[in-house]
Amino acid sequence: MIHGFDLNSPLVCEGIIGDGCGGGRIFYIKEETLFANDPMTGENRELLQDIHMPKGVSKKGCVVTIMCESEIINFDLSAMKPTIKQLSI
Repeated sequence: MIHGFDLNSPLVCEGIIGDGCGGGRIFYIKEETLFANDPMTGENRELLQDIHMPKGVSKKGCVVTIMCESEIINFDLSAMKPTIKQLSI
């Protein structure tokens, strides 16, 4: 548990300092919305809404990847824009 976030939850991940955009922030999904939390200020910033059936979130470099039931969302933090790939069922 760090800054009130359970890093073992599949819907929470930590941005590593020095690993691109958002280093040191906590990224989490709550109520179909992706947020970034700045532990230094305690502020939460809403990044993306309407995330349906999320299963997990991870971050590498400037991209936050959200695994959902029927799609993969790559949210580019530098462009503040998502790219969505539909999964074939």
